[in-house]
Order: sequence, then C-alpha cells, then structure tokens
Amino acid sequence: MEIIEIVLISLGVAADAFAVAICKGLSLTHINIKKCIIVGLWFGFFQFFMPLIGFYFGISFKNFLSSIDHWVAFFLLLFIGINMIKNYNEEEKEDSSLSIKNMLVLAIATSIDALTIGIVYYYGYGVVRHMLTFISVGIITFILSSLGCFIGHYFENNLGKKSKIIGGIILIYLGFRILLSHLNIL
Repeated sequence: MEIIEIVLISLGVAADAFAVAICKGLSLTHINIKKCIIVGLWFGFFQFFMPLIGFYFGISFKNFLSSIDHWVAFFLLLFIGINMIKNYNEEEKEDSSLSIKNMLVLAIATSIDALTIGIVYYYGYGVVRHMLTFISVGIITFILSSLGCFIGHYFENNLGKKSKIIGGIILIYLGFRILLSHLNIL
C-alpha cells in the first residue's frame, strides 16, 4: 500500500469527524487553541483506536458490528443534533460542551465506521502497514478536527444562535447519510 493510498484512506475516515468538529465549534461560546486541540485529540484518538480494535478483533466483531454500526451512529448523531436544535436558545455552559460524556458520545459516533475500516483492513491487507495507516488516520483526523472546531466557531461568531440550528441539522444529516448509505439507499 502506497503512502498516497494511506493518506486517502485517512482523509475519508476523517471526513465525518471533521464535520462534527465544525458543529462542536459552533456550540462553543469562547474558543482558544487549547479547546480546538482537545476536540482534535478526542476525535483523532478514537479514529486511531477504533480501527485498531477492529483490526485485532475483526473476526469476532465482523458479523455483529456490520449489522448495527450504521444504526448506532444514526441514533447518536440524531440525538445530539436534535438536542442542539432544541437548546439553541439556551446558553450552554462551556465546560459541559467539552465534557467527557459529550465528547465521548461524539467520538464514538464518528468512529464506528473506523472500527469497520479496521475489520476491512484486516481482511483486505492483512498485517501490511496497518499501524502506519491507523496512525495516519489518527493524525489527519486530529488536524482536521482541530481545524474544523476553529472553522465552526468562526461561523458561530458570524451567524449567532442560528449556528446551533445549522450544526444540529448537519449532525442529523450525517446520521441519515450514514444510515441510508449502509442500507444501500444512497
């Protein structure tokens, strides 16, 4: 596997985390580089760790996970998106938006597909450069998610409270897109 293929896989896996990081940036009232890095670390770590789990336990998870992964991601993103829209008029405590519970749910929701990538990688490529690929996925996701958080906050400053509605709609859209693509409707 060439480095270009590894980078393309990494970019593809990081796309959902990037979009969700933009939504996270929309929900933060004050932002700094530290907060963007925290968001990037959450998503980057889970995008590295989940394919690793999928790779090493691929045979055990293959049938079970592939039958429900899209439903889990759909419901998590739908729940978060609806809550974002429902609470758009309320001032959210900044600490709670980067809370462990909140970030864990988002990181899991965006990395379920990455778990499946690990399983596919196991069957498709075996042990050839899997660590390099998964590290690349984690690093690229970290960079894009940190940047996405900053971009989201930039839009929040220019759109005001409407940005939370937009962020909620984006999360709901991502949930439906994941579900419909796995059901072969898209």
